Amino acid sequence: MNPFKLIDKYYKQGSRARYMLIEHSRLVTQKALEMARRVKHLNPDTEFIRRAAMLHDIGIMFTNAPGIGCFGEAGYVCHGHLGADLLKKEGLQGCARVCETHVGVGLSVKDIMSQRIPIPKKDMVPTSLEEQIICFADKFFSKNPATLYERRPFEKIKKEISCYGRKKGEKLEEWARLFGR
Repeated sequence: MNPFKLIDKYYKQGSRARYMLIEHSRLVTQKALEMARRVKHLNPDTEFIRRAAMLHDIGIMFTNAPGIGCFGEAGYVCHGHLGADLLKKEGLQGCARVCETHVGVGLSVKDIMSQRIPIPKKDMVPTSLEEQIICFADKFFSKNPATLYERRPFEKIKKEISCYGRKKGEKLEEWARLFGR
């Protein structure tokens, strides 16, 4: 499956949203594949990583994020589960799971309820090796147009993630030890 065919189906050629999605996803894909090489002994599915990393943010079009060319109605935090719904309809269950689990370091039912996040109340935590790699790689790149191509420093990522709880920061540290920074 060529992820660009799906992107072409849902994102208008020349649109800001398409540009931001593709450029961000390329950076995340490169970082994820670099991490996968570091854990080659664990046999990560690099073809799956390549596809899923390109599609992990496909749900941004449903959100209200005008700075990146998205004029939907949902809050940005909903892009993961909305992208997952879209990919499920396309028959891409594995890629859908990556969409669903890449927000933060994953969202538990407890996180969703305590933070009153308007998404389905179910665990959306990366469990497979590939889900974890893509989730972690995504943290290194923003879709902020001013810093799109800049790799974010690990300490800044950790500080932001740790605002959501000590265990979130610990998960990030665990991934850094396993996959590198």
